[in-house]
Amino acid sequence: MASPPLLQLTGIKLTFGGTPLLSGADLSVSTGERVSLVGRNGSGKSTLLKIAARLVEPDSGSVFVQPGAVVRYLAQEPDFSGYQTTLSYVESGLINEDDHYIAKNLVEELGLTGLEDPAHLSGGEARRASLARALAANPDILLLDEPTNHLDLSTIEWLEKDLDARRTALVLISHDRRFLSNLSRTTVWLDRGTTKRLERGFAHFEEWRDTLLAEEEIAQHKLDRRIVMEEHWMRYGVTGRRKRNMRRVGNLQALREARRTYRGAAGSATITAGAAWASGALVIEAKNINKSYGDRAIVSDFSIRIARGDRIGIVGPNGSGKTTLINMLIGADDPDKGTVKLGSTLEVATLNQHRDSLNPNVTVADALTGGSGDTVMVNGQPKHVIGYMRDFLFGPEQARTPLGKLSGGERGRLMLAQALAKPSNLLVLDEPTNDLDMETLDVLEDVIGDYPGTVILISHDRDFLDRLVSGVIVPEGDGRWTEYAGGYSDMLVQRGEDLKREQPASEAKKDAPKPVGSLIPSAAKQKMSFKHKHALETLPKTIATLQAKVTDLQTKLADPKLYQRDRAGFEKISSDLGETQRKLAAAEEQWLELEMMREEMAGG
Repeated sequence: MASPPLLQLTGIKLTFGGTPLLSGADLSVSTGERVSLVGRNGSGKSTLLKIAARLVEPDSGSVFVQPGAVVRYLAQEPDFSGYQTTLSYVESGLINEDDHYIAKNLVEELGLTGLEDPAHLSGGEARRASLARALAANPDILLLDEPTNHLDLSTIEWLEKDLDARRTALVLISHDRRFLSNLSRTTVWLDRGTTKRLERGFAHFEEWRDTLLAEEEIAQHKLDRRIVMEEHWMRYGVTGRRKRNMRRVGNLQALREARRTYRGAAGSATITAGAAWASGALVIEAKNINKSYGDRAIVSDFSIRIARGDRIGIVGPNGSGKTTLINMLIGADDPDKGTVKLGSTLEVATLNQHRDSLNPNVTVADALTGGSGDTVMVNGQPKHVIGYMRDFLFGPEQARTPLGKLSGGERGRLMLAQALAKPSNLLVLDEPTNDLDMETLDVLEDVIGDYPGTVILISHDRDFLDRLVSGVIVPEGDGRWTEYAGGYSDMLVQRGEDLKREQPASEAKKDAPKPVGSLIPSAAKQKMSFKHKHALETLPKTIATLQAKVTDLQTKLADPKLYQRDRAGFEKISSDLGETQRKLAAAEEQWLELEMMREEMAGG
């Protein structure tokens, strides 16, 4: 029997400024359930999460939270007012005051000291502090709105593992495909004010969505044909049996009303990058460049050759010097030592990650035109600003909207529109995926893939990097940087280890407590029990068995005709594969922790 829901939203309706945002949205979350909430920018995902957190009151509909259930909500823009330090902010979310050690541990795990002034936090620090507050109470339900924004890759992977180890029910809004695919088991699609539910994880969402939209298009085509048929009958059909005629008149009116009120799916952005003349074959050549700030080395003896058409990704912890490295490579900053040679006829277009650099009082139209006239120069050609706005999914009515009123996704699209209007043969993109919805990300990937010039990008989106880049530059510590061929996953294979996480500001100790949710106690506090020894001996065989099963299931799924021949079988194998992969990951994690415990005790 299915467990009763911890959280249930039914028939939620909400209208902003006369425009319906939610017109019958539902959301149900049971114990331990992992739900990805997906939809276009502006579809109401964040608003629905705020309604679930009782921060926004709907016009109608019901909100039920099981009595005694602890709910924590992670907002995109947390409110730190009234708190003197980040630790006091995190501790304010605890259920039991005696659990302050949990708050302190999480703060350190997330690279903070706890003494930071909340009024002067960077975007990444603010996100880590708000995550620590949400996690510290070990809630029954976590409502997370874009939890990976402003986090570096290693922290995203830490968060992914921490959430996966918890029994907490999750509702996730994120643009990070891999994060959603790895964590979700159910997908709720918020589309045109209503919700549709898929009892499978996000990895299966796009195929399901496309099928539903195709079926909807067919249904609308049939509706149009029925209206034509009824109109033809009205003009030329037999006029006897008045009662029957009146019924058909009513049917025709109902069909016309259904067609009139139909809200079609939102279109995709039409993004194009302005291409200048081709650059020289050699775009950038850096030889033994160095950069330091005080005693801290940011870049040490780094050399690279970037050729026309290369796609280079730069990854690393926040504060490791990614932006500094890019600025030196494109000539915006001089190295302390070494040389940088730029290729001939280079035209650079840049997109920075600081959405708050936009003037909140400037309108959308003025931001695109520079405040003069009603045309935008796109790839050297004039284009009416309203048409260019439509390309990036802005409605004509938003032309006079101040930038301060735009959502994060809308600000991201606006900055893309500004950057890509300029003719260029070198695109430099700093966190271009932040706040963009899946559909716009798809289009952006196509644009970058088809761009005839060279691309250098900083990103924490693993899927985005794997799809696009031909090389990845990674910090190795002490200012050393290394280039690896291929995407992010290729880099991990070649490197043989994950990226180093940011050192917690309080200096990690050898006997630092395990993250919340760890199943293996610290070796300093216990001896290896028989149960642990037995697990250490038997887990390798279990892991090998699970690996063989994963390989077998993947081989079966590789059959291109399986889905058409046996859809139920395809779904059963897909479900088995996901479950087996989860068991394999858990077994590997348990073996690793036990092995670390054994080594610590042997060394002690």
